[in-house]
Amino acid sequence: MMRPLKEVLEENKQSYIQRLMDLIAIDTHDLGHGIAGGLEKQGQEYMVKLFGDMGADIIRRDPMTEEAIEQCLAKYQEGNIGHNYDDRYNVYAVFKGDKDGRSLMFNGHIDTMPAGNENEWNTPPHTPTMKDGRLYGLGAADMKGGLMASVMAVQLLKDAGVKLPGDVHITSVCDEEGGGNGSMAAIMSGEKADGVVVCEPSSDELILAHMGFVFFKVEFEGKANHSGAKWKGVSAIDKALKVIRELEELEHKWLLTYKHPLLPAPNLNIGTIHGGSAGSTVPGHCYFETCIHYLPRQMSYDQIVEEFTDAVNRVADSDLWLRQHRPVITMYQAGGAFEQESDDSFVSCFMNGYEKALGRQVRLVGSPAGCDSRLWKNIAGCPTMQFGPGRLEECHAVNEYVEAESYLEAILVYAQLILEWCKANK
Repeated sequence: MMRPLKEVLEENKQSYIQRLMDLIAIDTHDLGHGIAGGLEKQGQEYMVKLFGDMGADIIRRDPMTEEAIEQCLAKYQEGNIGHNYDDRYNVYAVFKGDKDGRSLMFNGHIDTMPAGNENEWNTPPHTPTMKDGRLYGLGAADMKGGLMASVMAVQLLKDAGVKLPGDVHITSVCDEEGGGNGSMAAIMSGEKADGVVVCEPSSDELILAHMGFVFFKVEFEGKANHSGAKWKGVSAIDKALKVIRELEELEHKWLLTYKHPLLPAPNLNIGTIHGGSAGSTVPGHCYFETCIHYLPRQMSYDQIVEEFTDAVNRVADSDLWLRQHRPVITMYQAGGAFEQESDDSFVSCFMNGYEKALGRQVRLVGSPAGCDSRLWKNIAGCPTMQFGPGRLEECHAVNEYVEAESYLEAILVYAQLILEWCKANK
């Protein structure tokens, strides 16, 4: 007989919290955004043992390969090539349920960003510390809290004596902080389900959309000479500024053209500018880097690349120097936009499960920050949404923490979602 989930959660909350503390204590940070590698192995082995102890029906290690990312990039314009994959692998677990039920996947990344200057932390980043209801430690919010909450949701149902109404998949992936390569590799390996929850922190809201992003670098050649004879040189910085002004006009056009009910307007940010060698020298070289955030459905990657390139070329065509010394444009990272239809039955099941678990309604929102949701929706073709314990503000922050109550509530919500979603026939 099924016992009340809240009662079972209360009885076992310390052991569920301890599991998260054990995972936080393992250093799994990326090296150079994954380009130089990552330290996920020990954390993944912890997950393998945990899945085994819980009686998972399928446990699989899936080594990361450059070939899979190259295939994803060629086919879907998603992929960050040139990363070191030594000792880096995803781990997939399946807990089998009723064969007539729908399947549900929880997706989480086990890698974290580096801690940075550890002297700025009040407690060591890999010494999980509970204080005033907050669990501090690197990865507590981003996103070991969400990953472990999904695993403990299965444990909660087991502890309550509940037979799973459908298969529950958990994908613990690497290299998310390097641009999402872990989930790309999982998708290219055939992982999917009837519904996917990306367990990134969502500030107790249900995220149904996020913006796409494209990074560009634009380089300019000038003619350097002594600034006392400035007229004999050509300032690469001045040429870059002309292009930046044109890009500001492009951003203004987007602001007037595109609106979205859950997301902010598209924007173009000039994030860095580098040029020149001395105040007394006309700069012979300059480059800037920019990130564009764009809306789902209304805008596309191809559109962004075309409009950005056209804007740069318009300035070059109108400038005597730039006509002969063309700016060099490099697109060096991109990720698609994401939107899940709010009237989908998957969303309805989540909303019902959330209300049953917590006695309140969840707020539907969008996020300006991209995550792996786009991959499971756009490439794998799965109904997808983002919900997880913790606040977005805690991601990549010194003294990162997750509220213990938020973590326990996520366990309860995930468990209720399994019951709501999986029980329905395919």
